[in-house]
Amino acid sequence: MNSMMKSVLVWLGIIALLVLAFRQIPQNSRQIEIPFSTFYTEGVGGKYKSVTLSGFDVEGTYKQPEKNGKTGEVIEKFRTVAPPMQDLGKVILSWKTEGQLDEFKAAKPSENNFAYVLMFWAPLLVFVVLWFVFMRQAQMGGNKALSFGKARAKGLSSSAKRVTFADVAGCDEAKEELKEIVEFLKDPAKFVKLGGKIPKGVLLMGPPGTGKTLLARAIAGEAKVQFFSISGSDFVEMFVGVGASRVRDLFEQAKKSAPCIVFIDEIDAVGRHRGAGLGGGHDEREQTLNQLLVEMDGFEGNEGVILIAATNRPDVLDPALLRPGRFDRRVVVDRPDVKGRHEILKVHTTDKIPLSPDVDLEVIARGTPGFAGADLANLCNEAALTAARGSKKWVEMADFENAKDKVYMGAERRSLVMTEADKRITAYHEAGHTVVAHVVPDSDPLHKVTIIPRGRALGVTWQLPVTDRYNTTRDYMESRIAIAMGGRIAEEIFFNQLSTGAANDIQQATEMARSMVTEFGMSDKLGPLNFGGGGNHEVFLGRDFAQHREISEDTARLIDVEVQEFVLRNYRRAKAAIESHRDQLVTIAEALLVRETLDGNDIDILMKGGTLPPPKGGGSPTAPATVEGPSTDPGLNPALKPA
Repeated sequence: MNSMMKSVLVWLGIIALLVLAFRQIPQNSRQIEIPFSTFYTEGVGGKYKSVTLSGFDVEGTYKQPEKNGKTGEVIEKFRTVAPPMQDLGKVILSWKTEGQLDEFKAAKPSENNFAYVLMFWAPLLVFVVLWFVFMRQAQMGGNKALSFGKARAKGLSSSAKRVTFADVAGCDEAKEELKEIVEFLKDPAKFVKLGGKIPKGVLLMGPPGTGKTLLARAIAGEAKVQFFSISGSDFVEMFVGVGASRVRDLFEQAKKSAPCIVFIDEIDAVGRHRGAGLGGGHDEREQTLNQLLVEMDGFEGNEGVILIAATNRPDVLDPALLRPGRFDRRVVVDRPDVKGRHEILKVHTTDKIPLSPDVDLEVIARGTPGFAGADLANLCNEAALTAARGSKKWVEMADFENAKDKVYMGAERRSLVMTEADKRITAYHEAGHTVVAHVVPDSDPLHKVTIIPRGRALGVTWQLPVTDRYNTTRDYMESRIAIAMGGRIAEEIFFNQLSTGAANDIQQATEMARSMVTEFGMSDKLGPLNFGGGGNHEVFLGRDFAQHREISEDTARLIDVEVQEFVLRNYRRAKAAIESHRDQLVTIAEALLVRETLDGNDIDILMKGGTLPPPKGGGSPTAPATVEGPSTDPGLNPALKPA
């Protein structure tokens, strides 16, 4: 690298000297180009002080400086080109003899005009220098070849902190699968003596943020072997054939360092299904995939090289890439359950975040269904930031609750203002959700209801399941539809009007009812059939463009009728629940106007006709937060949509 820089500096210095020398050449400043006829007329008139004849080039100076008619610049010199004539010198000499010219010189035609030579050769010289520097860099890249085809895999630095399986939580089954790979690398004889072979490839599949890349780093830290890491997008370049060349170079490096691990993150960037794109069989990405398939299981084996790949789109991968012999093992890294979330929270808080004695990680884990490892890490960080803004010595449970609300719905909007009428409508809207959720069976327990605006929501009724749900029943989904309708019904009963605040509730209820009819086969009239909901879609063309409608118009009309029946039946069900608990709804709504937020225990007390104790910190409650404009209240916890 140093020698190349020296060469570049030397040539740049030479170019700079040439440019400087060119600038030092006397330039024809204040000189004008005139026609020969003008020169002859002005010469006869005695306007010139001196004339120099060099071949057919004529230069000279004026006795009195002229003004350029176009620019107004004062001109002292002129230049012209004479037509071929033998007696031009005699004519000019006669002007001097007659006193019309002060000085006349005749010179040989210029043979080495440095200025013109430099102007002609300078671009060529610059091109030669740049080509020399470019080729020198290519030679230093190795084997006098261009370095575009070299893989950009990153090895694990010896000074970097190694991640181990102790740093990974919430995916015990995946860890067990991968521990076997590590054990094979450490003690292959244990498996070989029974005829076992090390897997050639391991595919980590799962939603974003579940820890697939972290698991790969943990394998490298545990196995203590050479580790190459590269992203799937690093193979694709603007030059044709570069991706396949980089795949070859990557596996050549891996063979020299065997036993080793090669990790390709986001492999769907190069491993997508062939034949579904617009580029045909000669598409650059498909060439890269073909080379990857050959390297993984071609005629030449890669003994001691284990390929680990991660993707959150296994459905778009090419079948040839997924077959045994290439990816022998597929490990699903799914979202953690309650126990897994608890373990992940301990990893991110133990010896990292000082916790208050009132913090219960089990309660936080139960209150974060659907959170992946990255979401929980973000939750812990937001809680720490919230506590730091309050200048606290440790992170309290209230900080985690506030962080959870912020992650789900956004920051509080206490600075926004709305009218007392809109505020009251929001309170009764949320009270309607609350009463229906408390009354209907097959419903999750209420966790919190609030009218503090967050994000785009004016208020939220929050329910949390006792345990994670892996199966969703028809009764549960119908209860969810009834709860979604509770806010609109409360506005209709107590204010005799409808608002835009129920728009999101109606959307959720309609989508849920349509899924029950078209995907889950829960309609009595249509039976256990799938009508295109959640069906197969083309890999590249997108769901909206490639969805096939394989139902008749009569069936589509019947589907619409059934969806309407599901929604309206549960609408009537929710309305009956609210009318039979009007007093409790009014009590909850008025309490929300005073306290802004009620938890599950407060709601149980009010539903039983009890009285709430005074709020903490005295009797004067905080002024309720407000928002100007139409509500877009989601009404229900968005994380609790049915699977």
